[in-house]
Formats: sequence, C-alpha cells, structure tokens
Amino acid sequence: MIGALVIVVYVAAGLLALYGLVRTAQGHHPGRDIRIGVGIVEALLVVQAAIAAFRVLGGGVTLPEQGTFLIYLVVTVCVLPIGMQFAVTEPTTRWGGAVVAVAAIGTGVAVWRTAELWAAANV
Repeated sequence: MIGALVIVVYVAAGLLALYGLVRTAQGHHPGRDIRIGVGIVEALLVVQAAIAAFRVLGGGVTLPEQGTFLIYLVVTVCVLPIGMQFAVTEPTTRWGGAVVAVAAIGTGVAVWRTAELWAAANV
C-alpha cells in the first residue's frame, strides 16, 4: 500500500462523512453531490485495493495475515456503494446523508485496519 494514498483516502472519507452529516442537518436527501463524493472516494479505494492486491498476490509482499488483509480490501471497496444504495432507497427521508456518513466512517476504519496489517509485514 502507498502511505500517501492511505492518507488521501482517510481525508476524503472523513470529508465525505462530514458532508453527509451536514446534509442531514440541513434536512436534504442525498443528491448528486453526495453521489459524486462517494464516486471519488470509491475510485481512490479501487486504486488502493488494486495496488495492494497486485503487490500481495504478485508475490512481492508476504503478510502474516494475508487472507484477513484481502478480505479487508474487499470490504473497503464494497461498504460505500452499499451504504449509498441504502441512503437513496427512501427518497422521503433526510437521513440518507447520515447513512453515507456511517458508511464513510466504516470505510475509514477498514482502511486503517488494512494499513495496520500492511505495516505488520514491513516491521
């Protein structure tokens, strides 16, 4: 994994979570703006997962918990789209932004865990 990309993902997920909460406080349903934000964070996550998976599966890096690491990579890529789907299914409620915020926080935690597992291999 690339340390700078991990930090960029943390910041982007944190900003998305904050924006989702602001939109919820304003009483707005998630619109195109939140979808774009989710798309940007998701693109960063896919790049990060592809690089990490290539390094692990290509034989360049050996991790003590390789299976766990790969599962966390899948989780990091899947949480935001699932959260976005839940956020937009009920168009009459304003809580969709909060759902996206929770998904973004969960994604940040999963990225933190993958970074932790990656660091364990480089000690």
